[in-house]
Amino acid sequence: MNSNLSIVPKILFQNPAMSFQIARTFVNSIKTDIIDRNYYNGISKKLSLIYFRITPLCNLKCIMCGQRGDKGVLKGEYAKKEAKKIVPLDQYKNLIDEIAPDKPIFYMWGGEPFLYPDFMELSKYIVDKKCILSVNTNGTFLKKEAERIVKDKWNALFVSLDGFEDINDEIRGKGSYKRVIEGFKEINRQKKLQNSKFPHMGIVTTVSNKNYMHLDKLVSAVKDFDLSWHFINLGTYSNNKIIKDHTEFMKEKLDTETFCLDAYNTAYNEGIDGEVFSEILKKIHALKPGYPIVTVPAINPNKIGAYYSELKTIVRDKCRVPWSQCNIDYNGDVHFCADYPEYILGNIKNDKLYNILNNERSVKFRNTLKDTEHGLFPGCARCYQNMLFGHKVKGY
Repeated sequence: MNSNLSIVPKILFQNPAMSFQIARTFVNSIKTDIIDRNYYNGISKKLSLIYFRITPLCNLKCIMCGQRGDKGVLKGEYAKKEAKKIVPLDQYKNLIDEIAPDKPIFYMWGGEPFLYPDFMELSKYIVDKKCILSVNTNGTFLKKEAERIVKDKWNALFVSLDGFEDINDEIRGKGSYKRVIEGFKEINRQKKLQNSKFPHMGIVTTVSNKNYMHLDKLVSAVKDFDLSWHFINLGTYSNNKIIKDHTEFMKEKLDTETFCLDAYNTAYNEGIDGEVFSEILKKIHALKPGYPIVTVPAINPNKIGAYYSELKTIVRDKCRVPWSQCNIDYNGDVHFCADYPEYILGNIKNDKLYNILNNERSVKFRNTLKDTEHGLFPGCARCYQNMLFGHKVKGY
């Protein structure tokens, strides 16, 4: 299975400066893990990657989504109420001015980030500061905004697609597949019209028992859209035992009530046949679409079955995220974990980000994580961020 860094060669050929910044992010992440984690007693001195869950709103309702899916925590009237708390544009600009000199990667998601009222202006501001802008989107607004996206030279689009048309629409909503494909076409048309290499564009697929047997059809359908990558996210899943253990741990060690982990207790992992899926992945790679296809985590094919059936089995340990990354929520809250945001470090409306990242709560979180047996909390065994940046466990 390809590693995360396998996306770099194609981008290196097309855009050496961007490739260098991506590689630098991974290197800095490793350096802070080795140096800051071991020698600075809960302090971190380098920020490489910032996630912005910029809005709680979304125009789709994907069944497995931890926010708006079957058991999601940001749905309906609650999400609309929360949307009134979003950080205003000027406050984001002040934050970007603070941290842009370190050239972190800005990763924008939601909800659906295009539903943030000033999203296009904010995105341009980031690019103008010579920082990498990566946007994770459901793709349904790409056609409408394609001309400006290309003009403003966004760096990267991570577009969610979970299968060929009928499968994708069953998971994400009727008509969503066609809107994404129309968006791809218009982005590529604008890149030719404007003679631009930007944005680099790729797909993110979340694996569930609804789509895993049909992913080869998706790869065949999109291989001619000049993509730069395809991430196959094996999925964030949980169960009752993990939730119980995690809830008790967080209360005892960090005096924190948890509620988000149950959103991933969906059972969409159940029944996934690891041997069958492994063969499907081999078939996908044999298609040679011209860009890297990366599983997250990049896992031993013989262990795929265990990934889905033995959710407590650790395949990545010693999470390095709190030493080089952070997440900023739509209301300004800062936390280390994208999918489990209950432990709040501070709020950018009240303090500078770098002050927050090394305050007493942040130090306590890092030291508590470091002192656990595997460098993980009970709920971290299938966390997407840990799958991307955790240490690979021998055999997996």
